[in-house]
Amino acid sequence: MPTPHATGRPFGPIVAGMDTTTTASTQPNGNTTPATRWTLDPGHSAVGFSVRHLMITNVRGVFAKFRGEVAYDAARPEAMRIEAAIEAASLDTREAKRDGDLRGPLFFDADNHPQMTFVSKGAAVVGEGELDVTGDLTIRGVTREVTLAVRDITGPQTDMRGSVRMGATASARVKRSDFGMTWNKALETGGVVVGDVVTITLDVSLVKAS
Repeated sequence: MPTPHATGRPFGPIVAGMDTTTTASTQPNGNTTPATRWTLDPGHSAVGFSVRHLMITNVRGVFAKFRGEVAYDAARPEAMRIEAAIEAASLDTREAKRDGDLRGPLFFDADNHPQMTFVSKGAAVVGEGELDVTGDLTIRGVTREVTLAVRDITGPQTDMRGSVRMGATASARVKRSDFGMTWNKALETGGVVVGDVVTITLDVSLVKAS
Protein backbone atom coordinates (compact mmCIF):
# COMPACT_ATOMS: atom_id res chain seq x y z
CA MET A 1 0.00 0.00 0.00
CA PRO A 2 1.48 3.41 -0.90
CA THR A 3 1.96 5.90 1.88
CA PRO A 4 -0.23 9.02 1.88
CA HIS A 5 2.84 11.14 1.14
CA ALA A 6 3.69 9.06 -1.94
CA THR A 7 0.32 8.45 -3.51
CA GLY A 8 -0.53 10.58 -6.50
CA ARG A 9 -3.02 8.37 -8.29
CA PRO A 10 -6.39 9.74 -9.42
CA PHE A 11 -9.41 9.61 -7.14
CA GLY A 12 -11.55 6.58 -7.72
CA PRO A 13 -9.66 3.25 -8.03
CA ILE A 14 -10.26 2.02 -4.47
CA VAL A 15 -13.73 0.68 -5.31
CA ALA A 16 -14.10 -0.83 -8.77
CA GLY A 17 -16.83 0.71 -10.89
CA MET A 18 -17.18 3.87 -8.83
CA ASP A 19 -18.19 7.06 -10.65
CA THR A 20 -14.95 9.03 -10.56
CA THR A 21 -16.37 12.37 -11.65
CA THR A 22 -14.70 14.99 -9.47
CA THR A 23 -16.95 17.13 -7.31
CA ALA A 24 -16.60 20.87 -7.75
CA SER A 25 -17.69 24.14 -6.22
CA THR A 26 -18.91 27.21 -8.06
CA GLN A 27 -17.17 30.50 -7.31
CA PRO A 28 -18.88 33.95 -7.24
CA ASN A 29 -17.48 34.70 -10.70
CA GLY A 30 -19.19 31.63 -12.09
CA ASN A 31 -16.03 29.57 -12.48
CA THR A 32 -16.00 25.98 -11.28
CA THR A 33 -13.07 24.59 -9.29
CA PRO A 34 -12.47 20.94 -8.38
CA ALA A 35 -12.93 19.88 -4.76
CA THR A 36 -9.71 19.12 -2.92
CA ARG A 37 -8.72 15.48 -2.86
CA TRP A 38 -7.57 13.93 0.42
CA THR A 39 -6.00 10.53 1.11
CA LEU A 40 -6.57 8.60 4.33
CA ASP A 41 -3.40 8.21 6.41
CA PRO A 42 -3.69 4.76 8.07
CA GLY A 43 -0.79 5.48 10.41
CA HIS A 44 -2.74 8.27 12.11
CA SER A 45 -6.26 6.88 11.74
CA ALA A 46 -8.34 4.14 13.35
CA VAL A 47 -11.30 2.00 12.26
CA GLY A 48 -13.13 0.20 15.04
CA PHE A 49 -16.35 -1.65 15.83
CA SER A 50 -18.26 -2.79 18.90
CA VAL A 51 -21.09 -5.26 19.51
CA ARG A 52 -22.99 -6.40 22.59
CA HIS A 53 -21.78 -9.70 24.09
CA LEU A 54 -23.89 -11.91 26.38
CA MET A 55 -26.32 -9.01 26.80
CA ILE A 56 -23.81 -7.53 29.27
CA THR A 57 -21.08 -5.45 27.69
CA ASN A 58 -19.65 -4.34 24.37
CA VAL A 59 -16.78 -6.24 22.78
CA ARG A 60 -14.59 -3.95 20.73
CA GLY A 61 -12.30 -4.61 17.81
CA VAL A 62 -10.27 -2.77 15.20
CA PHE A 63 -9.26 -3.27 11.58
CA ALA A 64 -5.54 -2.79 10.96
CA LYS A 65 -5.61 -2.45 7.17
CA PHE A 66 -7.75 0.10 5.36
CA ARG A 67 -7.52 2.88 2.79
CA GLY A 68 -9.70 5.67 1.53
CA GLU A 69 -10.01 8.91 -0.35
CA VAL A 70 -12.23 11.94 0.09
CA ALA A 71 -13.18 14.86 -2.15
CA TYR A 72 -14.05 17.83 0.05
CA ASP A 73 -14.50 21.58 -0.29
CA ALA A 74 -15.23 23.55 2.90
CA ALA A 75 -17.19 26.09 0.82
CA ARG A 76 -19.52 23.33 -0.35
CA PRO A 77 -19.41 20.54 2.25
CA GLU A 78 -22.59 18.86 1.01
CA ALA A 79 -20.63 17.83 -2.11
CA MET A 80 -18.28 15.62 -0.06
CA ARG A 81 -17.50 12.25 -1.59
CA ILE A 82 -15.98 9.30 0.28
CA GLU A 83 -14.62 6.03 -0.99
CA ALA A 84 -13.00 3.49 1.36
CA ALA A 85 -12.00 -0.15 1.63
CA ILE A 86 -11.23 -2.26 4.72
CA GLU A 87 -9.45 -5.63 4.77
CA ALA A 88 -11.77 -8.00 6.65
CA ALA A 89 -8.98 -10.36 7.70
CA SER A 90 -7.15 -7.54 9.47
CA LEU A 91 -9.65 -7.48 12.35
CA ASP A 92 -8.33 -7.74 15.90
CA THR A 93 -10.43 -8.18 19.06
CA ARG A 94 -7.43 -9.20 21.22
CA GLU A 95 -8.55 -12.83 21.37
CA ALA A 96 -7.13 -15.15 18.69
CA LYS A 97 -9.91 -17.77 18.73
CA ARG A 98 -12.64 -15.16 18.47
CA ASP A 99 -10.76 -13.42 15.66
CA GLY A 100 -10.56 -16.72 13.77
CA ASP A 101 -14.31 -17.24 14.19
CA LEU A 102 -15.06 -13.71 12.98
CA ARG A 103 -12.89 -14.17 9.89
CA GLY A 104 -14.69 -17.43 9.13
CA PRO A 105 -17.80 -18.21 7.04
CA LEU A 106 -20.34 -17.53 9.82
CA PHE A 107 -19.27 -13.90 10.05
CA PHE A 108 -17.04 -11.85 7.70
CA ASP A 109 -16.08 -14.84 5.51
CA ALA A 110 -12.81 -13.09 4.74
CA ASP A 111 -11.51 -15.79 2.37
CA ASN A 112 -14.39 -15.25 -0.04
CA HIS A 113 -15.05 -11.58 0.70
CA PRO A 114 -11.67 -10.03 1.59
CA GLN A 115 -12.79 -6.40 1.40
CA MET A 116 -15.55 -4.30 2.87
CA THR A 117 -16.23 -1.07 0.97
CA PHE A 118 -18.09 2.19 1.43
CA VAL A 119 -18.99 4.52 -1.46
CA SER A 120 -20.87 7.70 -0.65
CA LYS A 121 -23.89 8.89 -2.64
CA GLY A 122 -24.83 12.15 -0.93
CA ALA A 123 -24.21 14.35 2.07
CA ALA A 124 -26.27 16.76 4.17
CA VAL A 125 -24.98 19.49 6.47
CA VAL A 126 -26.40 19.03 9.98
CA GLY A 127 -24.23 21.51 11.89
CA GLU A 128 -20.94 23.36 11.93
CA GLY A 129 -18.33 20.82 10.86
CA GLU A 130 -20.97 18.08 10.82
CA LEU A 131 -22.31 16.05 7.90
CA ASP A 132 -24.56 13.02 7.48
CA VAL A 133 -23.11 11.09 4.56
CA THR A 134 -25.27 8.45 2.89
CA GLY A 135 -23.66 5.69 0.88
CA ASP A 136 -23.46 2.03 0.00
CA LEU A 137 -21.73 -0.25 2.49
CA THR A 138 -20.76 -3.68 1.14
CA ILE A 139 -19.90 -6.55 3.50
CA ARG A 140 -19.73 -10.23 2.46
CA GLY A 141 -20.85 -9.20 -1.03
CA VAL A 142 -24.09 -7.70 0.32
CA THR A 143 -24.70 -3.98 -0.19
CA ARG A 144 -26.91 -1.85 2.05
CA GLU A 145 -27.42 1.89 2.24
CA VAL A 146 -26.17 3.37 5.51
CA THR A 147 -25.69 6.87 6.90
CA LEU A 148 -22.29 7.82 8.24
CA ALA A 149 -22.38 10.59 10.86
CA VAL A 150 -19.26 12.63 10.08
CA ARG A 151 -18.37 15.00 12.90
CA ASP A 152 -15.51 17.19 14.14
CA ILE A 153 -14.36 18.14 10.65
CA THR A 154 -11.27 20.26 11.20
CA GLY A 155 -9.74 23.01 9.16
CA PRO A 156 -6.52 22.26 7.24
CA GLN A 157 -3.21 22.25 9.13
CA THR A 158 0.35 21.85 7.88
CA ASP A 159 2.33 19.11 9.60
CA MET A 160 6.07 18.98 10.34
CA ARG A 161 6.79 17.48 6.91
CA GLY A 162 4.93 20.22 5.10
CA SER A 163 1.92 18.07 4.24
CA VAL A 164 -1.53 19.63 4.57
CA ARG A 165 -3.90 17.61 6.76
CA MET A 166 -7.46 17.67 8.00
CA GLY A 167 -9.29 15.34 10.36
CA ALA A 168 -12.73 14.06 11.29
CA THR A 169 -14.57 11.40 13.27
CA ALA A 170 -17.39 9.27 11.94
CA SER A 171 -19.78 6.58 13.13
CA ALA A 172 -22.61 4.40 11.92
CA ARG A 173 -24.87 1.70 13.38
CA VAL A 174 -25.70 -1.33 11.24
CA LYS A 175 -27.36 -4.70 11.75
CA ARG A 176 -24.98 -7.56 11.05
CA SER A 177 -27.94 -9.72 10.01
CA ASP A 178 -28.53 -7.33 7.09
CA PHE A 179 -25.20 -8.55 5.70
CA GLY A 180 -25.79 -12.27 6.18
CA MET A 181 -24.15 -12.61 9.60
CA THR A 182 -27.05 -14.30 11.35
CA TRP A 183 -25.33 -16.83 13.64
CA ASN A 184 -26.38 -16.65 17.28
CA LYS A 185 -27.12 -18.76 20.33
CA ALA A 186 -29.83 -18.31 22.94
CA LEU A 187 -28.85 -17.88 26.57
CA GLU A 188 -30.56 -19.90 29.30
CA THR A 189 -31.30 -16.67 31.16
CA GLY A 190 -32.79 -15.05 28.08
CA GLY A 191 -31.27 -13.05 25.28
CA VAL A 192 -28.52 -14.09 22.88
CA VAL A 193 -24.74 -14.44 22.82
CA VAL A 194 -24.06 -11.74 20.21
CA GLY A 195 -26.06 -8.58 19.59
CA ASP A 196 -27.31 -7.74 16.11
CA VAL A 197 -26.47 -4.03 16.13
CA VAL A 198 -22.84 -3.17 15.42
CA THR A 199 -21.41 0.31 15.94
CA ILE A 200 -18.69 1.35 13.52
CA THR A 201 -16.36 4.18 14.56
CA LEU A 202 -13.65 6.03 12.65
CA ASP A 203 -11.04 8.59 13.61
CA VAL A 204 -9.31 9.77 10.46
CA SER A 205 -6.39 11.92 9.45
CA LEU A 206 -6.47 12.97 5.80
CA VAL A 207 -3.52 14.21 3.75
CA LYS A 208 -4.06 16.60 0.86
CA ALA A 209 -3.25 14.76 -2.36
CA SER A 210 -0.52 16.19 -4.58
